[in-house]
Order: sequence, then C-alpha cells, then structure tokens
Amino acid sequence: MAKIMVGMSGGVDSAIAAYLLKKQGHEVIGAFMRNWDSALNNDILGNDWKGDICPQEVDYNDAKKAAEIIGIPLYRVDFIQEYWDHVFRYFLSEYEKGRTPNPDIMCNKYIKFDCFIEYAKTFQVDFIATGHYAKVVHENHHSKLYKAKDQNKDQSYFLSFLSQEQLNFALFPLAEITKPEVRQMAKELQLNVADKKDSTGICFIGERNFREFLKNYIPAKPGEIVDIQTHQVVGHHQGVYYYTFGQRKGLNIGGIKGSNGQSWFVVKKDVYQNILYVAMGNDNEYLLCDEVLIKNINDFIDLKIGQEKECNAKFRYRQPDIKVQIIKEDMETIRVKSKFPLKAITIGQIAVFYDLDSDQLIASGIIEECYKNGKKLDLIEWKKNV
Repeated sequence: MAKIMVGMSGGVDSAIAAYLLKKQGHEVIGAFMRNWDSALNNDILGNDWKGDICPQEVDYNDAKKAAEIIGIPLYRVDFIQEYWDHVFRYFLSEYEKGRTPNPDIMCNKYIKFDCFIEYAKTFQVDFIATGHYAKVVHENHHSKLYKAKDQNKDQSYFLSFLSQEQLNFALFPLAEITKPEVRQMAKELQLNVADKKDSTGICFIGERNFREFLKNYIPAKPGEIVDIQTHQVVGHHQGVYYYTFGQRKGLNIGGIKGSNGQSWFVVKKDVYQNILYVAMGNDNEYLLCDEVLIKNINDFIDLKIGQEKECNAKFRYRQPDIKVQIIKEDMETIRVKSKFPLKAITIGQIAVFYDLDSDQLIASGIIEECYKNGKKLDLIEWKKNV
C-alpha cells in the first residue's frame, strides 16, 4: 500500500477520489490548494458573490467537512505567488497579443502537478492524486495517459502538458467510473458535497462575466467592428482583446442592411489598429482552414522527426474528435493536415492528439498558425506591418 496526498478542491470528484484510495487500503491525506487570493483581488473585482463568505472559503470548508466524513486529515497550502507568476501573467500576456490562452492547462502543469508535488514530497508520499477524469498507466518508469471511461467528463485534454516525471507521480482514481456513479457513491456516503454543482469557467474567474473580469487588467479600448468582405463598419467593440476567433455571442451587431438575418462571427483581430473583423454565416470561408502549425509540443510517445501519423485531434475542450494527419517537423513543431475543413481554430489554444484505437494521448502543443490551400492566414495583427 502507498502513502498518497489527494488534492481536494471542495468538490465531489476529489472527495470520492480520496475515498476510493482509502477504501483500497492506502494511507491517504488531503490538501486544499489556495491559488487565487479572492480577498486581495476583491478591491479590484468587487464582491460579486452572494453571502458573507467568498467562494474559495466555501470550497475550503466543504473540503474540510468531506475529509472529516471520509476520515482523513486535510492540510491547506498557498500557491498564490506561484500562480500569479506562472499562470496569470501568461494569461494576460497572451491576451495582450490577441491570442486565446488556456490557463487551466498551465495551472495543471505549473501548480497542481509541480508546486503541489513538491509540497506533497515533504510528507514523504509515494503519489499525489486528483479528481480528474483521466487514466494513467505506469509501466517501467514510463507513464501513459488515456481518456477516461466517462467520455462526457474526460479531462485528459487539461492534463496534456504534463511531463513524464509529473505523470509518474500522479494517480487518477476516477479513471474507470462515471460522473453519475461518483454522485451516487457520494450520496451513499452522505458526503456534504454529494449534490454540489460542478465549478465552471476559468479557475480564477469562475462564473463571473469574462469581459468584465478582463477589463480590470487590460483596460477597455473601444473600436470599430468591420465586415471583412465589404469593409463596412457594422458595430463597435469594447477592446479586441476581449473577443476570440469564431465568437458569435456578445458582438451586439444587428439591423445591418443586407445581412439577411445570419449571425456574425469574429474572423480576425487587428490589435495594432484596434479593429475587430467579422463575417456572416456559421460556415463562412474565413472561419475555415485545412492545415495547422503546432508549437511547444509535448510528446507522450516517441514521435520521430519526419514521421507522419493518423490520429484524432481536439483543438478545444468539448470538441468532438477530428481525424487528422500529423507530421513532426522538428523537436518543437507538429504540422496538422486535414482532408476536411477545420473550423474556428484559435491561435494560442491547445491542440491535443490521441491514438485512433486506444485513446492514448500522443502529443499536445500550442496552436501557432493556420493555413488554407497552402497560404498562411493572417488571423491576428498585433504589430505594425513594415
């Protein structure tokens, strides 16, 4: 049996992960990570929660109560500065370039499976565990990452930047059970979090209005929304940073002559000139590409330079698998080709690749460039062209 520290978030998934490990006979201890200082940022963001206690403290109290019911100790650790340095600064920097980052993936890489592992090691544990829905298989000091049994809740996408060393130290007890089974188990145990709603949104934003949150760090800079085909001004935006490629909601464009009732979509951001370009129609040509360049790749299998491989891809979470052809161009680059048009591929987001048969994670990386018919698409302009 092993000694294991479980990252307990105050939700039902991590609580059941801890319970299952204890039931298996392991020595289990819990830890609650405080990564975002809600109180410190309250002066900036305003107290927009209901009640007398911030959501983070609610989560800690829920985790503490769940740990008591399960019968394990719970410790509390702060990674506020580390989170700011490695996750939040990256988040802001990417948005200031007009890109769309995924901070939750970087939180896993730098906080939950780095700082937390180092903290856990001070307790002489053998592993850490979390309530992620994913499957890890440890074989001869090499770990393989797979999708979870519950395909609807699978979170392997968010673990796609973990290193071998991090995976070697990790366990995911929910790999083979479904969310309904987790809920039922929690009810049978009479856990306080059995019916607690799942958290949504970016970890430090939660269910706040994203645009209003971002305005606190990247000031609003209103500008024109322009039809990319006619060059007609069709509306006004609050700042190009606040919008993402393919976005439809929140543009507030209406009553434009000749628009024939179709929805508008963001198709380009000119950060330098502060112009947001849009086009009509869900399948307009400006949303489509057939080739994608992926940088900062993280290999999970030994892909050789020049090697081509057919696999499934996700270019954002919750997206259905897309069959593509990948080729590793160098140690940092993968080129993706598709026989069918790829829609709304967003610069700065994460692409994750899976084996066609086994759902093993093959590689991941950051979306850097998009191409159509061999021509690079200029989706973002963030400096003056000379």
